[in-house]
Amino acid sequence: MFGKSPSETAENHQDSTSVQKMPRRAVAASAAPEVSSISSGLSIVGKIVGHGALTIFGQVEGEVRASTVVIAEGAQMEGDIVAEELTIGGHVKGSIHANRVKLNSTAVVEGDIFHRTLAIEENARFEGMSRREENTIDTPSLLPHPPVLPIDGNRKGNGAS
Repeated sequence: MFGKSPSETAENHQDSTSVQKMPRRAVAASAAPEVSSISSGLSIVGKIVGHGALTIFGQVEGEVRASTVVIAEGAQMEGDIVAEELTIGGHVKGSIHANRVKLNSTAVVEGDIFHRTLAIEENARFEGMSRREENTIDTPSLLPHPPVLPIDGNRKGNGAS
């Protein structure tokens, strides 16, 4: 069209086809599981709640809740951890509630572990109590639900009595 050769028209058609394919890749990428990390130069104080995987390379003081948690070698965690699956290679001081717990050879754990399965590699250090529980956590209840309040039919909606 307008004096373009058939090969130029074919190239333009290929370019528009590749542009049409990009949104499909973007959709596929958004369906991938969420993975978050805290780098070695980062220190966080507070509560961390996530649905996907979390890898900690830095320092955390507080509570961590996620489906899969990795405390990497050299990382430090002080506080409670609630996870479906937990792998520790660093230092953890606090209470652990996870269905599957693995202490790598570099792990140092000071605190109690409530688990369904527990694997401890040679040279890992663990000081505390280990208690096996069939359902340590339920995956849907990782995130706290808002409180359920009863509805009183005699009360007004503006809070007045």
